[in-house]
Amino acid sequence: MGSRSRAVRRFDFAPGDRLADKYEVIERLGRGWEGEVYKVRERATGIERAAKFFYPERNMGNRAVAYHARKLNRLRHCRILIPYLTHDHVKHEGRDVPFLVSEFVEGELLEDFIYRRPGKRLPLFEALHLLHALAAGLEEIHRLRDYHGDLHSENIIVARRGIHFEVKLIDFYRWKTPTSENIREDVRDIIRIFYDALGGRRHYARQPRLVKEICLGLKRSLIARRFRTAGALRHHLENLEWED
Repeated sequence: MGSRSRAVRRFDFAPGDRLADKYEVIERLGRGWEGEVYKVRERATGIERAAKFFYPERNMGNRAVAYHARKLNRLRHCRILIPYLTHDHVKHEGRDVPFLVSEFVEGELLEDFIYRRPGKRLPLFEALHLLHALAAGLEEIHRLRDYHGDLHSENIIVARRGIHFEVKLIDFYRWKTPTSENIREDVRDIIRIFYDALGGRRHYARQPRLVKEICLGLKRSLIARRFRTAGALRHHLENLEWED
């Protein structure tokens, strides 16, 4: 088979690479099922942006690009999302690869943030603040009867502001019609992120009751019954009763 038929599984653009004669690659920010996200600089203005490049096999007929652009535009007032600006395309191994350009936000991947902490896990107070930020941000998406669908520590950007976290999501995955189950899946995903940030299974048995009342042993049915939306989880966190 020729190069035009080979599946693209990674781009690996290098710092300094020029794209579409408009952008210069600074660094890769993350990689997901659909493609890769890079920090780039506009050559004409020097302004830094974020650009998501789609693997051709995940973007047949440009459906994924159109879906993401429309979804980000519709949810543009949700603070947890990075505002979409425009789209463009670049040639890669003889194939036309489209990409979406968004504002660039300061921070680091949650996975890297947790990895740098002592024991590669967060203290309880920090983990609760992180979960609250995620729940509050998702609540705005859920109110619009939409969902994310692919929440994990490699597609969340975090920045600390005092005791608070500012969080941004850098990727979506599915493009099915939103359902109540999609929304509940988002809630389960952020509870799993909380569970892992505290050290996961290795440390779960020693966690206090308030943690176990949130994680519920990661049992899907129990979480769905107790936290039907991100708003319900946020309300629970804001009314926690701390143990002495």
